[in-house]
Amino acid sequence: MKRAVEPSRSRDGQHVALVHERLRNAILRGEVPAGYTASQAALAGQLEVGRTPLREALRMLQREGLVVSEPNRPVRVAGLSSSDAEELYVMRISLEAVAIRITVPRLVSADIAELEGLLAQMDHYMRSRDNTGLRKPHRAFHLALVVGSGPRVTETIGQLFDHAERYRLAFGAATPDVLDQRREEHRSIVDAIAAGDADRAAHRLVAHYAHTAALIFAGLEPEHDLARLRTTIATVAPGAEDALSVGPRPPRP
Repeated sequence: MKRAVEPSRSRDGQHVALVHERLRNAILRGEVPAGYTASQAALAGQLEVGRTPLREALRMLQREGLVVSEPNRPVRVAGLSSSDAEELYVMRISLEAVAIRITVPRLVSADIAELEGLLAQMDHYMRSRDNTGLRKPHRAFHLALVVGSGPRVTETIGQLFDHAERYRLAFGAATPDVLDQRREEHRSIVDAIAAGDADRAAHRLVAHYAHTAALIFAGLEPEHDLARLRTTIATVAPGAEDALSVGPRPPRP
């Protein structure tokens, strides 16, 4: 017979989870900026939380790569770099190009209806210029595209989505002037899925990410050589690498 969990330990665990979620969201939204440093004591005071749950939350964030914590040194929020951004999109594109091809044949009418509903929600928040409200349906939309690949893969993709949020917000890939194109790209992915064309859906998803990456690198480091990203795209969705240009959109396949 299992021993009951002590109430105090249970509350501590819940508190750690709340502190972790609060700080993680603040980092992802840029409310705590990249490169920000503070002692654990100062950070605990700013967040109005205890040192013990904060310490555990920071360990969780360090494992995820969002903070850097070294003994006897201030806590530092992980910086944004061109190398990290390229690796991030190499991982997203290579994983999701496969995951969407696995998922599309498994989707039924109810799944397509769910995607349409998420498109409608995103459209509402885009027209309202509400990036905070947009985040939840946007994330749900992208995870629905890959859910057939299994829970472990989907969870990893969700984490990569979250990390990409920092770059999108910091370098102009989530501003009002690009939302119309985002809307059109999302629509084209769903149209391909509704037609049962997994390869076309994968190509459009990869082109969508490539265009987002192009916007990010235009602000982050325009001269950065995207050779790794081009090789990845050419491997999983040949032709979609044209979308790495911020210029005119490439023709749809």
